[in-house]
Amino acid sequence: MTEYTPLRSVLYMPSSNERALEKAKTIACDGLILDLEDAVAPDAKPAAREAACAAAASGEYGRRTLTIRVNGIGTEWHEADLEAAAQAGPHAVVVPKVNSAAEVGQLVDALERYGAPDHTTLWAMIETPVAILDALAIARASERLSTFVMGTNDLVKELYAEHVPGRAPIVPSLHTALLAARAAGIAILDGVYNDVKNTEGFLAECQQGREMGFDGKTLIHPGQVEGANEAFAPSEQAVADAEGLIQAWEDGRGSGVVTYNGRMVENLHVESARRVLDIHRAIQALA
Repeated sequence: MTEYTPLRSVLYMPSSNERALEKAKTIACDGLILDLEDAVAPDAKPAAREAACAAAASGEYGRRTLTIRVNGIGTEWHEADLEAAAQAGPHAVVVPKVNSAAEVGQLVDALERYGAPDHTTLWAMIETPVAILDALAIARASERLSTFVMGTNDLVKELYAEHVPGRAPIVPSLHTALLAARAAGIAILDGVYNDVKNTEGFLAECQQGREMGFDGKTLIHPGQVEGANEAFAPSEQAVADAEGLIQAWEDGRGSGVVTYNGRMVENLHVESARRVLDIHRAIQALA
């Protein structure tokens, strides 16, 4: 597999809040989205833009994946946000409501025009019906596009659906986006969980996202970080099983049928086990 970058927990932080930006330096999340959009009032957006870009350029956030979410295409702040973010050089620029491959092309052209360094990739938020229906084309539109971010709140609104435990109304959409991301070889992050006081519901949704195949979850409160980090990391048992399976495969090579714990082992099981260990090692390296 390609080098794995942990994105188990990616926390939105309002860039208009100086204390929040300072606190973010100490939070044990894998990634940060310094927000210029929903979390920032219109009259505060210019100052927030300046603060986010200064943070991204500061080098003070350690090993965290640091991104900036700009205001959407067509808004009055979009171009200025994109230019400033590109020049600040974060790990990625997050763009809401990306609806087509053509828009990806426009965004990538703009990043290059504004001088974004090579390491600054594009994260596309998938949060509308048309984006779900065109997810594969969007995912394959540019090598600079590295990650899908699910905007589940907007998706629920656009579908006239309801927020319910288990998310049945949007599971088909989540799965479609996952299929597209995996087909294109990019990362994909699950949407936020809104009720920060409902720990049980949050952990259940983390488990659902991990079981579906998401790389991690976007978060709206620092109190959600620990749960997401644990949910999207291989368990001790999973690591032990992966090591045992690989050892059994290597020991039995050339001897016909290989089994581990009574189950037949094939190449696909070995590949999955190696992925578990790659993820585990990458997470351990963060400590």
